[in-house]
Amino acid sequence: MNLPESLPARLYLASYDIDRQRLTGRLYLGYLLRAAALTDLFLTGHLSDVKGRARVIPPSAATGRVRDVDPLLAGILKQITGSSRPRSWQYWIRREARPAVRAVRDQLETAGWIRVEPRRILHLFPADAITVRDPRVVRELHANAGRVVHDGVPPARVDPYDAAVVALAAAAQLRTVLTRAQQREHRARIAQLAEICGPPPIALRKVIVAAQA
Repeated sequence: MNLPESLPARLYLASYDIDRQRLTGRLYLGYLLRAAALTDLFLTGHLSDVKGRARVIPPSAATGRVRDVDPLLAGILKQITGSSRPRSWQYWIRREARPAVRAVRDQLETAGWIRVEPRRILHLFPADAITVRDPRVVRELHANAGRVVHDGVPPARVDPYDAAVVALAAAAQLRTVLTRAQQREHRARIAQLAEICGPPPIALRKVIVAAQA
């Protein structure tokens, strides 16, 4: 089954609760999507880690290209490139987290993955109802995560994007992907998968813990 190319799009859909037909983890969804974008850029060779700070790799040395259809990835890369000094991964996760949710949502709506309909809570407060057009996509993302966690395949042979969905979902405590019991049971495996993804999953957890405090 086809899945969205970018990690932010995959994590957005993975946060969808099919039974309740709504997004979960909205409070920290912006942080999750920013961390997913940073992980995407790290995995495609556009970012590296230098002493705990995100560093842009010159285009001539990058192993992949930023997808033209993904303004969030391109925008974050531009922000880091234009920064006056190197900054921590936590900084880039926090920055403009709320607009990231809208950016990914609009991208998914334009591509036909979701439907967005305006509604009012208690007939007073404006909100948007999000519907995934093909729930099988969400089920596939959740199933992939389950297989990656339970399979005995060495981490080095796991698809990096599947590993990233697990690592980021665990960092954000996204229950649609991993229950609390699953996170406890597979803590070591999740840590191994997170190592594939570079600093963003660990930075995301620190950002969320700080926000909760």
